[in-house]
Amino acid sequence: MTMNVETYHIPALLQESIDGLDIQPDGIYVDVTFGGGGHSREILRRLGRNGHLYSFDQDADAERNIIADDRFTFVRSNFRYIKNWMYYFRVARVNGILADLGVSSHHFDAEDRGFSYRYNAPLDMRMNRRAGVTAADLLNDYSEPQLADVLYLYGELKQARKMAASIVKARQQKRIETTQDLMDAIEKFVAKEHEKKEMAKVFQALRIEVNHEMEALKEMLCGAQELLCEGGRLSVITYHSLEDRIVKNMMRAGNAEGRVEQDFFGRATAPLKVVNSKVIVPTDEEVERNPRSRSAKLRIAEKVRNEK
Repeated sequence: MTMNVETYHIPALLQESIDGLDIQPDGIYVDVTFGGGGHSREILRRLGRNGHLYSFDQDADAERNIIADDRFTFVRSNFRYIKNWMYYFRVARVNGILADLGVSSHHFDAEDRGFSYRYNAPLDMRMNRRAGVTAADLLNDYSEPQLADVLYLYGELKQARKMAASIVKARQQKRIETTQDLMDAIEKFVAKEHEKKEMAKVFQALRIEVNHEMEALKEMLCGAQELLCEGGRLSVITYHSLEDRIVKNMMRAGNAEGRVEQDFFGRATAPLKVVNSKVIVPTDEEVERNPRSRSAKLRIAEKVRNEK
């Protein structure tokens, strides 16, 4: 069955994020998070006959949404390799890059993928099911300190150490294989009144670790800075504080740590300049139509133009 954008994923901040790219009809653009193709279709709608769009996705499910258009190229890869792939396609500079960092509705709703605690399913959580370790592998093989670090750093969970100890104790009885196994192992440390929020943090932490999301994001943003032409735009939608902090720092300072570097004259040397000083968030109407867009934040930056 072919999925369309409405069944696979409703794109957040669609018009705002594409407007932020300031599309040039004959330009070259990259959508590093293709998913259901919603953002890609809008970019193509604004491109002229000589424009081109490259879209990345490592998930095989996204390939069902490939767009039949001579101006479109689908890249089956993690976006961390954006610079390598553009070199492969002999593209030295691009006019704009879009990233929607949210996990698609499709992944949360696919019962067999293990992304959500709503279903009792195998703990997979891999975006690319053709490679890498699963969440179950991680839960059964990581040491207690490693598990605690993942839950604390990526889930910002106050009970991370206790949860990690409980997971290790549970796996000594039997291997943790399903979402229910995990929930049973940590339920005593999850307050009933905050169950949904706390479990969402647990699953977020595991997903980030399984897919190396923070490292991939940093690599993609570094590659984007190099690939953008002068005046080219970077438009990024984030959904949680960890990724938003990295994006904000890269746009303002040129590095993930937010360390501002200066030249001999004391001028900032960051390769990008922020376009929207105030972060863009969904309207009340959009949140009503698409509740999952509630936490979305859009940041836009432009490649610094060299002064002649």
